[in-house]
Amino acid sequence: MGVGRFVYTPILPLMHAQAGLSAGAGAHLATANYVGYLVGALAGTLVPRLVRSSAVLRGCLVALVATLAGMPLTHSSTVWLLLRSGAGVFSAMIFVIAASSLLSHLRDHPSHLPGWAFGGVGAGIALSGLLVLVQRSVGDWQAAWWASAALAAALTCAAWGLRPEPAARKAPTAGAAGARAGGPRTHRWFSALFASYTLEGIGYIIAGTFLVAAINQTSPGWIGSGAWVVVGLAAIPSSAMWAGLGRRWSRPDLLLAALAVQAVGIALPALVGGVTAALISAVLFGSTFIGVSTLALATGTHLRFPRAVALLTAGYSVGQILGPLAATPLLRHGYHQALLLAAAVVMASAVTAFVLRFGFPHTLPAPDVPLGAGSPADRDPAVAQAASFGSPR
Repeated sequence: MGVGRFVYTPILPLMHAQAGLSAGAGAHLATANYVGYLVGALAGTLVPRLVRSSAVLRGCLVALVATLAGMPLTHSSTVWLLLRSGAGVFSAMIFVIAASSLLSHLRDHPSHLPGWAFGGVGAGIALSGLLVLVQRSVGDWQAAWWASAALAAALTCAAWGLRPEPAARKAPTAGAAGARAGGPRTHRWFSALFASYTLEGIGYIIAGTFLVAAINQTSPGWIGSGAWVVVGLAAIPSSAMWAGLGRRWSRPDLLLAALAVQAVGIALPALVGGVTAALISAVLFGSTFIGVSTLALATGTHLRFPRAVALLTAGYSVGQILGPLAATPLLRHGYHQALLLAAAVVMASAVTAFVLRFGFPHTLPAPDVPLGAGSPADRDPAVAQAASFGSPR
């Protein structure tokens, strides 16, 4: 999923230089991918039987490889839009199935294991970035897409035996509505969280799409792809790291810190050129974007607002769709203004998250919700985290 979802970012500068892709068309391809990702994430969340199907998982793995292999076969923008939309749908389905399987089979294991497993997204980013970094010196944009398809095919073979989540046990749901209705009122904190997470979706995805191209504007060509490798490497331990910090600090404090750090990381290459600034930016961005999603969804679940995770996922996903569209008018003069816009939006997200710290209910009475009540997304936040990876993702 990390390859299929994010390899477009390091290949984008090559397509600008060699395939005649305009900056605006590049933003449209990104938006098409995010729309497809939202569709796939919602399908996996709203139709639980898809999440428990090995056939669906394997079909999506093969189809994702096919979308990568199809990109170098044409110069048609329409076909590229369809392929990137399909890649979004299949990437989201893969992640939803993998996340639900992970949490189901590791439910009784230490909590850091799921965190490290989510680092697979970062590993895919790092591998795809390294691949394009090597490929750019020996081939063209088409060879980069072929190589990414080959890498995804190899990873598909490794993932072929993944066991999806088993069928959920049935239980009466009569107590669920009552437990939620009679629970504490957390509307004001959830409203702030929703606004913050939606803003993060807008800002994060602008950086996630254009960071490499922006760095390439003021640095040697290899720096951008190299920085994307660093983003992936920093993302690998990030989910486990932020989960570990949660033992010492509250989620609102951590969310505020992660968003502020991310805003600085996004703005840095737009304000300061050179290798050092690019690498620091990559570390700050890579170490926070998965962590922010984990913290926000966990906070929403803690507040026990009805369908909290589903609502947060929808807001974040819509933000990802709006981000490239909002940045498109700024791309006439390069990518630095787009990064500054992204940093400003993420900082606004941090300011909104600051509101959570006032009177936040750190301790809530335990709800009496029977097993089987609620949607898969509300029971397991990481299932809905699929739409976080620009998902994420």
